[in-house]
Amino acid sequence: MHLRRYILLLLVSCVALLPGCALTRAQIREAGAIVAASPGRGDTCHQADRCAKPSPLLEAAQEAIAASTPGHPVNAVTLLDDSEAALVARLSLIRAAQHSIDVQTYIWDEDDIGQLMLDELVQAARRGVKVRILADQLFSFGDLALLDRLARVSRNLEVKLYNPTFHDAQTPPLEFAAGVVCCFMKFNQRMHNKLLLVDDAIGITGGRNYQNRYFNWDPDFDYLDRDVMAGGPVGREMADSFALFWNHKRSVPLIRLRDVNRRIRSDGAPPGWPAPHYTDPARVARAQAEAEDPDWLAAWIADDTLQVSRVNYFSDLPAKTDKPHKRDARELTAQLMRMVADAKHEVVLQTPYLVLSKRAEDIFKHLRKQTPPPGIIVSTNSLAATDAFAVYALSYKHRRRYLTEYGFQIHELKPHADSAEEAFEEANETEDDGPAGTPIATPGKAHRRFPGNERRPGVFGSQGKRNRPAPLRSNGRRYSLHAKSMVVDDSFAMVGSHNFDPRSDHYNTEAAVIVQDPRFASELRDSILEDTLPQNAWTIGRREPGIPVLGDISLAIGNLSSHLPLFDLWPFRYATSYEIKPGCAPLAPDNPKFRQCYTPVGDFPDVAISPKLIYTRLITAFGAGVKGVL
Repeated sequence: MHLRRYILLLLVSCVALLPGCALTRAQIREAGAIVAASPGRGDTCHQADRCAKPSPLLEAAQEAIAASTPGHPVNAVTLLDDSEAALVARLSLIRAAQHSIDVQTYIWDEDDIGQLMLDELVQAARRGVKVRILADQLFSFGDLALLDRLARVSRNLEVKLYNPTFHDAQTPPLEFAAGVVCCFMKFNQRMHNKLLLVDDAIGITGGRNYQNRYFNWDPDFDYLDRDVMAGGPVGREMADSFALFWNHKRSVPLIRLRDVNRRIRSDGAPPGWPAPHYTDPARVARAQAEAEDPDWLAAWIADDTLQVSRVNYFSDLPAKTDKPHKRDARELTAQLMRMVADAKHEVVLQTPYLVLSKRAEDIFKHLRKQTPPPGIIVSTNSLAATDAFAVYALSYKHRRRYLTEYGFQIHELKPHADSAEEAFEEANETEDDGPAGTPIATPGKAHRRFPGNERRPGVFGSQGKRNRPAPLRSNGRRYSLHAKSMVVDDSFAMVGSHNFDPRSDHYNTEAAVIVQDPRFASELRDSILEDTLPQNAWTIGRREPGIPVLGDISLAIGNLSSHLPLFDLWPFRYATSYEIKPGCAPLAPDNPKFRQCYTPVGDFPDVAISPKLIYTRLITAFGAGVKGVL
């Protein structure tokens, strides 16, 4: 106890000695005056429409608003599974904005995707559109020079960072350690929402952050992810949610951040806004060309849009970070729990992290007691696919509970899943008769986007080793599941940022669109189930005892061990991974013919022996009490 107190005092004292511990009003006013006096902050367009480019996506939202009545709202809803379409839709909407653009995100990197999105938003601000960016501080904008430029580039652009550690934009190791020791609850609670909203009329939300790997632009490791675009009266709900976060005390303007303020006051020469330096400019140019091609937009996005009446945007309140147990602060979480609790015949859930909160466990136990119980199909990551191996360890610990007490049918994504590889190829192909990388915007044909790389691979500014997935026995580009979606009874569908885990329930703020429409639900269900097919995922099933009696004893010991909060050391688990045999059709694990068509491939298929494999076992044995933190 005394040692911990000494370390705490030492860390806090060291942080207090950092230059400029607290900003004075004079320093804030000085930085504000410097920003206001920066040249080139005026508007470049003086037309009423702010020189906006036409977009069929925004037009569809405006038509939906015009067709809506108080008793019968009309919304245009599009599922954005394809990463290329998800990016191009964002570019099209930004260029079409006439009044406002609001952006909320968890991660904003400085790779090609991060630079492209920032530059597009800066150009929108320069032509007169009010642009507001709210990003979680811990995982965004680690370059003070970039923040200096953003503060001064346009009078129409405002940037805030959410929940900054010690009111700094950067979090060096000393401040990181001090934040953990002295203020862990506040430090541990992050803004996980993702939203891009244009003219309060149409928005995109889902799982994607602004980093190459969320759009299939990383050469080595990419995410299988999903967004939804919704336009119409639902845009007003998005605007109200964004306003709550924007005006919250934890959203801090750049000139009120100590290190940014110091940088602005010490930087006499206005930094300007240099042209981005892309790793692959041809790939960027192609996306920009597609964003202004109405035929491409129609073929890849607009033609898949549905008109739906019952569409709502839900988000947790920013107060959730102050009072994590206050029920009305967890609006989205409450809605999702109600959706699941009301299930009658099926829940299809896709989540990167299969670690349930206590409330979710109780709901699934209750569903299991129904007659007949609804089917529960879960798509999640394998250890070979995930980049969050510590979280996976806790999912692995509770496999027996998931299968027997909740009736889950679990499918774990393979690191080289066919569906993910196809998505990457669709985003990175070019026409055979054109030079590679040439911007060609012809709908209905394959396109190429060359894989780029990340400028800042580590989320804490390091080399990112702690965030790399476990090494594999196989070679090739790797994929991880990042989509967070759910379909209940073929009618209710959710796409958002909520991982359905304790962190999403109690700590991070989350957001999602919930659609009540059988057509949209069917489309989302088909998309999730594709990722559970044998070429994309391993199926988790009960392990067959290898030796009579001894095998049953081993399973009994494993069951007892898995219920222990600590010292869960028994290596032989109740369940393992299965691979389908050639010539067989997919079967559920409870099908009597399952073992005729499936063969066990071990608990961690394709994972090479490494420290991370050992860590996974250790966290399974000793880490049950920290699942909310992980």
